[in-house]
Amino acid sequence: MEDLTQLPNIGPTLALKLQGIGIQSLEELKKIGSIEAVLQIGVKDTSACYNMLYAIEGAIQGIRWHSIPKDERAQIKAEFDLAFRN
Repeated sequence: MEDLTQLPNIGPTLALKLQGIGIQSLEELKKIGSIEAVLQIGVKDTSACYNMLYAIEGAIQGIRWHSIPKDERAQIKAEFDLAFRN
């Protein structure tokens, strides 16, 4: 099992939430994607939010979430909102 806390933006709490939906590695996280990961976390956990979405996306990209360009964050947010409604 990979230590998810070695990824940018992923602390012990978020790592446990990811493990709770079956994510054990960066490859698994990349496969599911940030939007689906947050949607799945949100089924059981009301703390799922945009900041979590950006943190996971940054982890996938290997960067701090603050470094994701604003227009890219807006696109991710819009895609998440659309997926959340469906």
